[in-house]
Amino acid sequence: MSASVQATTAAAGSATDADLLAQTVIAVRTAGSALRERFGEVVRHQTRDELTRALAANDDTALSILRPRLTELRPDAGWVEDELDGGALPSGEWWVVDPAEGNVNHLHALPEWAVTATLVRDNQPALTAVHLPLTGETYTALAGGGAHRDGMPLHVSQTTDLGLGIVATSQARPDEDETVVRRVGSSITAMLSDALVVRTAVPATLHLVNVAAGRIDAFWQFVGARADLLPGALLVTEAGGRISDAEGRPWTPQSGSFLAAAPGVHGQAASTLSR
Repeated sequence: MSASVQATTAAAGSATDADLLAQTVIAVRTAGSALRERFGEVVRHQTRDELTRALAANDDTALSILRPRLTELRPDAGWVEDELDGGALPSGEWWVVDPAEGNVNHLHALPEWAVTATLVRDNQPALTAVHLPLTGETYTALAGGGAHRDGMPLHVSQTTDLGLGIVATSQARPDEDETVVRRVGSSITAMLSDALVVRTAVPATLHLVNVAAGRIDAFWQFVGARADLLPGALLVTEAGGRISDAEGRPWTPQSGSFLAAAPGVHGQAASTLSR
């Protein structure tokens, strides 16, 4: 294939994905509007079953919009049913969607929640859209095409001293086993010694948005699911950040830990987390 034909083919592929991303943005914004209408009062629950039903009601509201629209965009793509699933996907294209990322915050009338949709190709995120309905912001990333907030380019921070950095972590899921819980606790203790400020909250995606935007310098998490890490992984990478596991080794969806950081503090953060 000649160089000119290769360039034309690459440009066509990029345009196709750019168009697909634009339609994905419309889908997550529409789903976000539906969830915003349900937001405001604390949803009371006395049992785990009541909580589960309330979470499912939000998910169903958003999925009723997202699934048909995204399926129409990519009819042959698979669909990840459980946003808590982890590990590698089969080959091909898959929609990895979190219809209400930070759903528990939504139920408690807290503002930290979002709608995310990521198209994964052969276990690599190709494009992602993260919409924050309460602020109206939409974060997007296209593999090889950069990361943006409402069309404005994103760049990770220029911090080179972890001791001057703001870092964050998140609880991957409720009911973690004791080994993971203890590892989370020791990592927070280590970061409290080495970083300026440590933030702890859910969901992971909103911390990763902040890393991509240069507002915080690093984020780490143990275990984790595809839906809460893949969108942010692409955003951070395309904004110039580094992704690895907590020890600095290459990250994959099968990894037992995750670290996203500005290049100037990535090594320091991995060293702290490896203690």
